[in-house]
Amino acid sequence: MTKSESELTSKDIEIGAIVTEPGSARQYQTGTWRSERPVVDFSKCIKCGLCYVFCPEGCIAEREDGYFTADLYYCKGCGICAEECPTDAITMVEEEE
Repeated sequence: MTKSESELTSKDIEIGAIVTEPGSARQYQTGTWRSERPVVDFSKCIKCGLCYVFCPEGCIAEREDGYFTADLYYCKGCGICAEECPTDAITMVEEEE
């Protein structure tokens, strides 16, 4: 009998398993294990959206005021947004316990 997705645990996943459904990470809060998080200095931000474009997790969204912020429940702290920001408006800061 096949388990539903909500019944699956890490023990049910084969070693080397692949993600077969794009966007499935939205179902899980995967940002809790990161060591750094992005912090935006909105006075430097030009609202270009490059952070949104380059985020491999798709966790950056545009706010109503046109600025972009990361959803920290899903951000893994890779720093690509900070690296791609042309105005250095994004810095990576160490997570506090």
